[in-house]
Amino acid sequence: MKRFKQNLDGDHLSTHLDLDTRNALRNPDWKSGFSSMKVMGIFVAGLIVFSVLFSVNVVLRDPPSDAVFETSKARVLEVEHRKDSEDQFSQSLEVPKDKLLRGLLADGFDEGSCVSRYQSASYRKELPYRPSSYLISKLRSYEALHKRCGPYTEFYNKTIEQLKSGYHTSSLDCNYVVWISFSGLGNRILTLASAFLYAVLTNRVLLVDPGVDMVDLFCEPFPEVSWFLPMDFPLKNQFDSLDQKSPHCYGKMLKKNTNFTNSDGSMMPSFVYLHLAHDYDDQDKLFFCSQDQTFLQKIPWLIMKTDNYFVPSLFLIPSFEQELNNLFPRKETAFHFLGRYLFHPTNVVWGLITRYYQAYLEKADERVGIQIRVFDTGTGPFQHVFDQILACAVKENLLPEINRQDFIVSPLGTPKSKAVLMTSLSSGYFEKLRDMYWEHPTVTGEVIGIYQPSHEEYQQTEKLMHNRKAWTEMYLLSLTDVLVTSSWSTFGYVAQSLGGLTPWILYKPENRTAPDPPCQRAMSMEPCFHAPPFYDCKAKTGVDTGKLVPHVRHCEDMSWGLKLVDSYEEL
Repeated sequence: MKRFKQNLDGDHLSTHLDLDTRNALRNPDWKSGFSSMKVMGIFVAGLIVFSVLFSVNVVLRDPPSDAVFETSKARVLEVEHRKDSEDQFSQSLEVPKDKLLRGLLADGFDEGSCVSRYQSASYRKELPYRPSSYLISKLRSYEALHKRCGPYTEFYNKTIEQLKSGYHTSSLDCNYVVWISFSGLGNRILTLASAFLYAVLTNRVLLVDPGVDMVDLFCEPFPEVSWFLPMDFPLKNQFDSLDQKSPHCYGKMLKKNTNFTNSDGSMMPSFVYLHLAHDYDDQDKLFFCSQDQTFLQKIPWLIMKTDNYFVPSLFLIPSFEQELNNLFPRKETAFHFLGRYLFHPTNVVWGLITRYYQAYLEKADERVGIQIRVFDTGTGPFQHVFDQILACAVKENLLPEINRQDFIVSPLGTPKSKAVLMTSLSSGYFEKLRDMYWEHPTVTGEVIGIYQPSHEEYQQTEKLMHNRKAWTEMYLLSLTDVLVTSSWSTFGYVAQSLGGLTPWILYKPENRTAPDPPCQRAMSMEPCFHAPPFYDCKAKTGVDTGKLVPHVRHCEDMSWGLKLVDSYEEL
């Protein structure tokens, strides 16, 4: 500014130039010695003076308006906005995803207590469908019910008193379904989702028997009030002994034609045991009839033991039909949304999941999951099982063939990478596949990495670390892009449904021979109900329940099982 001020000082400048001129005229030798650098400096100074004087003149004559300034600023913002948009487009994978899963999850939890609840969305692809507004509303209503009636609330304590008496004589504000921890982890996840949906349909509060490891594996899904059954629950010491012979078993009561109520409607039993395990009989299966549901609505406590994903048969109960259609317009999303809502890995399990994913799977261009469950007796690995896995993966273009002729195959451009996540109790299949893709290049030039987190050799249902690893591997499989699963395996059902993946199912081998074809694409991502009832409740006769409605069909991997599919004529 000082330099500009001096240059704008006309008197000073005039004096300076006049002195130089006089000296030059008075002393020609001085002028001839005048340096070229100084001449250039005077010329530049003259240009600066002229430019500044011209600018001042324009400004004073026609000062810029606010509108011109705002337009200029808008252009700058427009450029910056366009640049930001381009950056966001180029980095679309880094844009934060909806941590509430489009409203499926409730907000307000302490994020640090269960990191996976809100962080899991960043590990998954978004699905093309969203939970129905009716489902979201129903979940918020259930959460309010659970808060009002959950453990140690006033209403809970009141119903506990009647439970201790053995009978109840008046209707209560809160009714309950208690899920007993039973069977392997895959079964438990599927049956717990079934029990929760039943609780929502019947306006009951779900309470979960923590068993030996449920607290260690799963975060609390409902705000403020726990879903775990208190340790001092009066019937807890009877859980192991409850079976079809128990006097409170609903099937046995029906066999004995038990008089549940007096003529005035009083003295109803305070609880009923529902035996819905794979060995249940025809009387137990009457649970799936509307008239029996009408009676069960009067019982405040239902104690449930099951190892079946029985959701498909809930869709066949007329009194539930409309409600289920409202909850799940797309039928095959039933377990996916229930599972994403209920099952959040605890921090210790989430650490196992994220560390493995980041170390081995994250940087691959594509992730392929292969879940292997072998029901053959004897010591594996079995060659026919490996042949079947490879035949399926190659036939369906999930993995490339190998080049046995050349040592190196040079692809055009950067080679695509695939990370293959294998899960099995045995390490043998992993080792065979790993060595094959290590020892030979692929015909496509793709780089194939084979990984398996654990190999426990045999199922150890009651061991804590075993179940942590099992839950970790189910979840990791659900994070893959494409998935191959084994017939009859609830482990695979959980992975495919949580991930929203329609898998290729490996046919169950017979006589230790690889089937041909080796696998087929599933009709939907839904699990299979392995032991459904085949009974027409109205006609009181046997019926093929896989042919009653378009959205309940027989399973691909178990011909007598039932699963939910989407009948697109209904959508």
